[in-house]
Amino acid sequence: MNVSSTLFKPFTSDKLTLPNRIVMAPMTRGFSPSGVPGPEVADYYRRRAAGGVGLIITEGTGINHPASVSGESIPLFHGEQSLQGWANVVKAVHEAGGKIMPQLWHVGTARRAGDLPNPDAHPVSPSGVSMAGEAAYEPLTEVEIQELVQAYAQAAAEAKRIGFDGIELHGAHGYLIDQFFWGQTNRRTDKYGGDLVSRTRFAVEVIEACRAVVGPDFPIVLRFSQWKMGSYEARLVESPAELEQFLKPLSAAGVDIFHCSTRRFWLPEFEGSDLNLAGWTRKITGKPAISVGSVGLEAEFVERTAENKGTGDAHLDVLNEKLEHGEFDLIALGRVLLSDPEWPLKVKEGRTSDIIPFTNEALTRLY
Repeated sequence: MNVSSTLFKPFTSDKLTLPNRIVMAPMTRGFSPSGVPGPEVADYYRRRAAGGVGLIITEGTGINHPASVSGESIPLFHGEQSLQGWANVVKAVHEAGGKIMPQLWHVGTARRAGDLPNPDAHPVSPSGVSMAGEAAYEPLTEVEIQELVQAYAQAAAEAKRIGFDGIELHGAHGYLIDQFFWGQTNRRTDKYGGDLVSRTRFAVEVIEACRAVVGPDFPIVLRFSQWKMGSYEARLVESPAELEQFLKPLSAAGVDIFHCSTRRFWLPEFEGSDLNLAGWTRKITGKPAISVGSVGLEAEFVERTAENKGTGDAHLDVLNEKLEHGEFDLIALGRVLLSDPEWPLKVKEGRTSDIIPFTNEALTRLY
């Protein structure tokens, strides 16, 4: 494998400087009892920083709303104990030379009634419908929407206060912000619903509220996707023109970096162009973009179809080509970092034969 140095060139934007182009993708782990990340969580993130990851984006963390997460061991981003736990994580990562941002999260109707940590809190969504489009609850009122906006802003302010290097807003995969984006789950007829641009209003207000409390120089990342959990064929947009309509208000609201979630980074997003979703996003907005999707996974973990030719080394060559050509700026790694926190160092030093391949066993432990 001929690994170009592009992956390991520094990244610099007006608000963020990183030693390389490697980002740790947010991955739900569920090892924070009572929502508090403990020393094991700090060690887990520290290992990835020491292993050469340029920027860590944490697993999703619940904003201050009773139905924000589903699971007693999902980390929260409010309350003295949880925030102190995250402050310890930040300290550990910084001491290892890394940078880190929390992913701020509300799961919306991905939560089921009766789920911990607050079994009496019912799920919320723009129109009270499930991801399948079935009526389930009352739609959010405008007062409730404003409370959610302020909960995101509160989390952003806390992130800056305890020393994080920016924030990521989770607007992908069918969770709350994405439920506002998607026509199937947003059937509102007020200012938060309607056409594609109108459906960005909730996210715009969240971004603007976060920007107001963190100031002009604190990086805000927005993660978005076409696909949803359980609906991999879902599409927010069908063309570059629609993507531009979608991205323009979000960019203007204050997003600094777009994290474009795809399942296969090497696949083109629209017919007639080799650009992936991150490539189109960067071209349209002029802002840095993070790509992601099956980097470094062995063949058994990547669907074998005619369009998914090759895995592993071949895909790293494609990755370097795309980085060299400026299609996107950063690449997020997911499962490969669960099995081997030193993946970046081993690739940089040409020790790819020493890489520990991902297996599902890595999902069952925190290391």
